Amino acid sequence: MAAEHVVERLHAQVSGSGERTIVFVHGFGCDRSIWRLVAPAFEARYRVVVFDQAGCGRAIPAWDASRHASLQGYAQDLLDLLAALDLPPVVCVGHSVGSVVMALAAHQQPERFEHLVHLAPSPRFLNDPPDYVGGFEREDLDGMFRLMESNHFGWAALLAPMAMGETNPVELVREFEGTLCTLEPRIARQFARITFLVDVRAQMQQLQVPSTLVQCMRDSIAPVAVGRWLQQHVPMSTLQELDIAGHCPHVSHPEMTIRLLEGVLRDGARR
Repeated sequence: MAAEHVVERLHAQVSGSGERTIVFVHGFGCDRSIWRLVAPAFEARYRVVVFDQAGCGRAIPAWDASRHASLQGYAQDLLDLLAALDLPPVVCVGHSVGSVVMALAAHQQPERFEHLVHLAPSPRFLNDPPDYVGGFEREDLDGMFRLMESNHFGWAALLAPMAMGETNPVELVREFEGTLCTLEPRIARQFARITFLVDVRAQMQQLQVPSTLVQCMRDSIAPVAVGRWLQQHVPMSTLQELDIAGHCPHVSHPEMTIRLLEGVLRDGARR
């Protein structure tokens, strides 16, 4: 596939300048615009890449029901983009399921990555007693999937406050709810299922790239136990816990997120 086609297909944008490159991978229900409060802060010193995952934003035509029936298809998209842009090893920042996509790509081709930053990651959203707390029971997720089938807008109204954190400004919740409502329902339902039913704990334990794990302390989607499990099981990882609410620190607390990433770039990514 021609490099130009991959870049266009995923609605990728490269900005800034510098020897090192930061690639941002958005999560479920978002598109590349979710990074608008964070990514521009790095353009003066780094090359910055943002893109829409297949089926999201302006990359809806890139979605293929077969290729994207698992998160491995999204990971291959990321690898194809890095190859198309002919980038040296990158610092990659992945949010939520974007972190999983990033981890799967790094598990497959670790040489393409310098450092991984996992924002609010979850290798498995389902509880798996007695040793793993993911935050959800299967009946909880089945109820959400049924709601997605019957009431797309009602599902968006349910998920948005969980993602943004009900103690954060209401306009953030409403903005994210509006974004969820614009998703193509068929794509959203499939992406939601493979997101919330994923289990990549084994791959996370085999990562060969240094990682920074970022956990929000009051996150109803990825509870504190998830970050602490990852710290114990992911090689070459450090955990930073943020005393904030919600699942989207790059939206609710962009300045804090920028400072955290600056610290990673300065101290952690040249090990």
